[in-house]
Amino acid sequence: MEEVFEEWNVYAKKRVLKSRAIDLDKIKSDSKLKIVAITGIRRAGKTSLLMLLLQKLISEGKRSAYINLEDSRIKDSKEVLDEILKWFGDSGYLLLDEITCVRNWSGWLARNHELLKGRLHLIISSSRKKLATPAKPLRGRIIPYELYPLSFSEFLQFKNIKVEKTTAGIGKIEKALSEYLVFGGFPEVVLLDNKTDKVKLLNSYFKDIIALDVAEISGENITAIELFGKYVIETPYFSASKCLNFFKSLGYKIGKSSILNLERHAQDSYLFYFVPIFSQSIKNRSQYPRKSYLGDTGFMYAISGRKDFGRLFENAVFLELKRRLPMSHTINYWKSREGFEVDFIVCEGVRAKQIIQVCYTLDDEKTKEREIRSLIACAKEFGLRTGLVITREESGTEKIRGIRIQYVPLWKWLLT
Repeated sequence: MEEVFEEWNVYAKKRVLKSRAIDLDKIKSDSKLKIVAITGIRRAGKTSLLMLLLQKLISEGKRSAYINLEDSRIKDSKEVLDEILKWFGDSGYLLLDEITCVRNWSGWLARNHELLKGRLHLIISSSRKKLATPAKPLRGRIIPYELYPLSFSEFLQFKNIKVEKTTAGIGKIEKALSEYLVFGGFPEVVLLDNKTDKVKLLNSYFKDIIALDVAEISGENITAIELFGKYVIETPYFSASKCLNFFKSLGYKIGKSSILNLERHAQDSYLFYFVPIFSQSIKNRSQYPRKSYLGDTGFMYAISGRKDFGRLFENAVFLELKRRLPMSHTINYWKSREGFEVDFIVCEGVRAKQIIQVCYTLDDEKTKEREIRSLIACAKEFGLRTGLVITREESGTEKIRGIRIQYVPLWKWLLT
């Protein structure tokens, strides 16, 4: 096994990688206190992040090593983690990629974190959300970091596009935004030039997440998961009952409990997010449809062939909110009894902090009136004085019925 460990460590040291907007010093510092767990959708760049961290640690003279535990030569071994410790020793920085692939990983982490505290700094990763919210014995011992596909700012950096606020510069940014929305922010996809190659790679990612993450942890049939995935991509609102009817219309036998199981595990694999309605009632939150968002906007075009820029705008805003907000904040949508709806209400505990309406275009007066009326109704219910509207190109502010409405183009908000 030592040959495999050495092979990965040498490979990680030599990889030439683009940097991300991640504070590596903060990760290094946090690892001295607790286990640092980096989670996120498969292919978002967790491996590259660990390798960048390894290279930084080595440049600073720190004893460190990287190992990818998805390697088929080692992942099925019962003793692989102990063998790594024998090879590496009990001090330094140990970076273990996709640790949830191996057996008894949680007990091993808890035991060695406790026994070697202050000497061995464990930094681990997984494409499964349960690593960020572990059960005993790891509860309280982990500091989670969630990694998402590239932000728009990182996308521009990867494409070597400079932000220039001239008319021509803004035009270039808007063109880049269109590519970002349609093909998403997976690093390898971004670096490809050919659009057909981008679609092929996104399709392979989608299938990998279904097979290696959702199917494995849910125990459901891969065909059922693929149908479920295509249904979610096609619908902005998700309910288990309507999804069940979709399966029945295709002559596919599946129970409602399996649908709910797929919803939970698709979210635990970061493939989809299901955002509940804002309500103090648990019953309402479970009975009302959830708004569905993709783990990467590129999946919509790659899987369905559609370019729905209204949904893509909203999806991009949701993912950016997930990047920016601390885990203590929640994201919901809001709907009144009269049918007024606001896309995002950001809360800290039970207190509303921000409300955001996303609309591709406000050219139609009736559309603008409906969107603003909903935003004002929501602001007044929660005692807020401001509301944000993110659009394609409109900018400025206006005060309506005592509420200050700010309009911001999506590209500008993403780069703020």
